[in-house]
Amino acid sequence: MKDVFWGLLIPFIGTSAGSACTLFMKKKLSRQMERSLIGSAAGVMAAASVWSLILPAIEQSAKLGRWSFLPAFIGFWLGILFLLLLDTVIPHLHMNAEKAEGPRSKLAKTTMMMLAVTLHNIPEGMAVGVVYAGLLSGSEKLTAGGALALSVGIAIQNFPEGAMISMPLHAAGKSKLRAFGDGVLSGAVEPVFGALTVAAATVIVPAMPYLLSFAAGAMIYVVIEELIPEMSEGEHSNIGVIMFTVGASLMMALDVALG
Repeated sequence: MKDVFWGLLIPFIGTSAGSACTLFMKKKLSRQMERSLIGSAAGVMAAASVWSLILPAIEQSAKLGRWSFLPAFIGFWLGILFLLLLDTVIPHLHMNAEKAEGPRSKLAKTTMMMLAVTLHNIPEGMAVGVVYAGLLSGSEKLTAGGALALSVGIAIQNFPEGAMISMPLHAAGKSKLRAFGDGVLSGAVEPVFGALTVAAATVIVPAMPYLLSFAAGAMIYVVIEELIPEMSEGEHSNIGVIMFTVGASLMMALDVALG
């Protein structure tokens, strides 16, 4: 259980460390730097969805033969639809966007920015939680090293995310300490949803392939709906694509080397 505790906490530590940047840095991140960080985060999430979640889900369903893809297919779509639902019912504002998404709301712009990142962090917490739940259930297709690789990979991409939420909040008028606190708070959903997923998955062990691919679908939704548009908007630049590739290859390497 100690490994599970730290596994769930590592991504949150990454967000908190990134949020601390606002305490020490005086200027906002440049647009090129933002694109680089968003691109690498998208690459990590995309690779983690495939290597750490979808492939193990298919392997766990091998007894179904040619239909072994079906639980992963169903879970993946459920994850997409779940995030689509949250995206529709929760008012939020993406970085550099002028118009909020979701229902009309009188919430402050900074609050909706924080909600956007919080929404983004939910599937990451679920992804780590379901992998550690599989580890606890004794699944042969999931290893302690593979679970740690996913946790560390998400923590790496959470570091720039923490900076990108706290620093704009400070630039918008919040004190450094308040901006740091809000950045930390946005990442707190990860261990919470991770723990809830562990609790649910260890009770419903046969559903593991569905839960793994569910988390993958939710993460892919975030990559396509939020991160790729943000890294590509504005004046043309290839830096986002390059860093996407760096993030994806890093996550792939971590999964294979530690798994």
